[in-house]
Amino acid sequence: MEARLNLHANPLVGKLFKHFNAAGKVLTDSTLPAATQELVKIRASQINGCAFCTDMHTKDATAAGESVTRLHLVATWREATVFTEAERAALELAEQGTRIADAAGGVTDEAWADAAKHYDEDQLAALVALIALINAYNRANVIVQQPAGDYVPGMFG
Repeated sequence: MEARLNLHANPLVGKLFKHFNAAGKVLTDSTLPAATQELVKIRASQINGCAFCTDMHTKDATAAGESVTRLHLVATWREATVFTEAERAALELAEQGTRIADAAGGVTDEAWADAAKHYDEDQLAALVALIALINAYNRANVIVQQPAGDYVPGMFG
C-alpha cells in the first residue's frame, strides 16, 4: 500500500505539520495526564479509521508503559472496568468531539459537565485542543490513505 501523497516529504505539509507538532508539544507539556492524552488520541483515531495514528499512538502508549489490556479495550471503553472515571469522561468528550457531524447538537452539556468534574480549566483547554488536533491529523492521513504498521516510537522526534 502506498499513500496518495507523501505527507512526510511534501514541503508545504512539512511546514504545516511543524506547527501541528509545536501545538502537540504544548499539549504534551500540559497538566492533562499523558495516559489520558494517548487514550483520547487512540479513540479518536479508531473512530476516524486512521490506521496510521492508531498504530502510532498504541505503540507510543505501550512504550510509555500503558497496559495491553487497556489498549485492547479503548474501542469498548464503556463496558470496560479498567478506566478511571476521569478517563471515561475524557473518552466521552473525545467521542462526541470527533463525531460532531453525527450529532445535531454537538457535544452535550452532560459530557462537558462530566469532564469538568475531573479536569481543571487548563486541562479542559488541553483536552479540547487535543481532540481538535488529533482529528486534523486523522483527516490528513485518511484522505491520503497513509499506510500503517511501520511506526517506531520516537521516530518523529
